[in-house]
Amino acid sequence: MAKAQLASTVALSPLDTAHKQLDIVADRLNLDPGLREVLRTPKRELIVHFPVRMDDGRIRIFEGYRVQHNIARGPAKGGIRYHPNLCLDDVRALAMWMTWKCAVVGIPFGGAKGGVVCNPKSMSKGELERLTRRFATELSIMIGPESDIPAPDMNTNAQIMAWFMDTYSMHKGYSVPAIVTGKPISIGGSEGRFEATGIGVAITIREAATRLGTPLQNARVAVQGFGNVGSVAALYLQNLGCRVIAISDSQGGVFSGEGLDIREAMRYKEAQGQLDGFAERISNADLLELPCDVLVPAAMEDQITAENAPRINTKLLAEAANGPITPEADAILAEKRVFLLPDILANAGGVTVSYFEWVQDLQAFFWKEAEIKAKLESVMVSSFNDVYRMAQEQGTDMRLAAYMLAVRRVTEAIAARGIYP
Repeated sequence: MAKAQLASTVALSPLDTAHKQLDIVADRLNLDPGLREVLRTPKRELIVHFPVRMDDGRIRIFEGYRVQHNIARGPAKGGIRYHPNLCLDDVRALAMWMTWKCAVVGIPFGGAKGGVVCNPKSMSKGELERLTRRFATELSIMIGPESDIPAPDMNTNAQIMAWFMDTYSMHKGYSVPAIVTGKPISIGGSEGRFEATGIGVAITIREAATRLGTPLQNARVAVQGFGNVGSVAALYLQNLGCRVIAISDSQGGVFSGEGLDIREAMRYKEAQGQLDGFAERISNADLLELPCDVLVPAAMEDQITAENAPRINTKLLAEAANGPITPEADAILAEKRVFLLPDILANAGGVTVSYFEWVQDLQAFFWKEAEIKAKLESVMVSSFNDVYRMAQEQGTDMRLAAYMLAVRRVTEAIAARGIYP
């Protein structure tokens, strides 16, 4: 395998990581310097500051962002996250990754991302609704069903998307269900959307295990992050015969060498609000270093770095989160011959079914869940095969192969459209 990743001696921000990943593939593809600058630079950025009345009558000012990275292949697509540590550079990185993610699975979207700097866990439902409706209004100059379609992301959900859709529709004077995806089914959401990202992660793991000749029956799996993505991926892998030995949330994790009952863990988390107490306690850091056959980081960015990468002890690693591995850690894992499923491939199930939802909304004709899951399976398997074939042909790892495929598709679109005027 060619060692495409570059090492760094300092901690990288998500945007630094995104730029470094682009530079690696741009060098490999021998991209024109001007085209490289186009791909490094977001198409549009919006920063907003807006007031929200809190439950106690106080007025608080919140900061929000929306970044459209590239729209050469179609409308911008990307989630909205609410997080106290969100910053503009993070949103820029996430928007860029969305561009590559949409391209690698061949759906006609460009990349975008957005969010508000806030702690939603400390806010009431009424405060969240007022914040969401005001933020949607601030974004209304930029979003639209044919221009930029938001979706749920970290700390946002179907209810928040419903408020987004209703707010936009009230300004238009008629219902516009295609303005967001990840909505409740009652207002134009798609069946199968909630589970889509986690199922997509599991499908790519299954396909990789088949190529590697690694049986999934009784394979030891560790999953960092037990939200919508991690919990569904863990359940799906358990259904494939895997032994899920560790799971975690933001407060820590639980471990059992005999394997955890994921359905019971999901019920416990729903009832208790955390995993602590379900089984033997383990820290998030220790979970990542457990000896296992499959490791699934499904939490935050930059979880595997140069510091802990030497202690990662797995055969197959699937990035269910966006950017959980730094470029320096990539190089170390490559030396250890860990088979990596990159985020822009592994977690693309969500945006794939978001695309299905958007299509259904535009045509006002909806598909059954079985049909949606069959289409998702087809897209994920086909995309895995495309990336695996590229890796074999180019003699490189799966991340570089996925980026080469994605960047090539975006540059082909830019070349076909030309530079206006």
